[in-house]
Amino acid sequence: MEFLALPLGLLVGLSLGVLGAGGSILIVPMLVYVLGFEPKAAITASLVVVGLVSLGGMVTHWRAGRVRVGTGIAFGLAGILGSLGGSYLNRAVDSNILLLAFAGLMLVAAWAMVRNREAEPSVPASTSATGGRVGVLAAARVEPALAAKVVVAGSTVGFITGFFGIGGGFVIVPALSVVLGLTMQQAAGTSLLVIVINVAIALGPRLGGEALPWEVIVLFTVAGLVGAVVGSGIAGKVRSELLARSFAGLIVVIAIYTVVRSIIAL
Repeated sequence: MEFLALPLGLLVGLSLGVLGAGGSILIVPMLVYVLGFEPKAAITASLVVVGLVSLGGMVTHWRAGRVRVGTGIAFGLAGILGSLGGSYLNRAVDSNILLLAFAGLMLVAAWAMVRNREAEPSVPASTSATGGRVGVLAAARVEPALAAKVVVAGSTVGFITGFFGIGGGFVIVPALSVVLGLTMQQAAGTSLLVIVINVAIALGPRLGGEALPWEVIVLFTVAGLVGAVVGSGIAGKVRSELLARSFAGLIVVIAIYTVVRSIIAL
């Protein structure tokens, strides 16, 4: 079954590269139902894959000027406690309950992906190379309401990453776009930086805790990196709305399958 890691990883990477979201939420069910991982091992493996693939995609976006580093760091640091809390809580939850909750999250993600592509906000005149309005967080003119939104959204994403082993791009992208005023392409690129930060934090409590089939993870990651680089390169050339709808449909199908399998297992 290892050979299936290549096309699956490519699909995940393409989604992350083009949309900055959506791909990582497919990894856990792929690892569990196609490649035979145990659910909690799949979540740990997912973090490894998501982190490395997001890093590869981020580099391409950064070279194209679509990563707002200051914004991404502020958002990522806001999620530290949530990420650590999610990682520890994950250990206390039954695997089948975890998969049921994951399926619900997938449905929310599918809805969010479609909804958030319906309209792209304009970039405020004050947007700078440091990253839209969030640049004020690093300056003296701190806006309390904006800072609070960053903390809440960052903590939510961090918890999702730690608990479910996914990047949470479907939350990060709209937060960066709607709340912080980045374009969708900037939000997609910057979201990958946020994902890398959250994944690094969430992996900490898990390192060395379980044996993993690294040969499968390496194949999945390499294919995902290729997909992320290709996807990042074409991000500005394709209709992201159409691609988002296609991925959302796939996510819904997998979510339904996950619900059925988890209920039977219970």
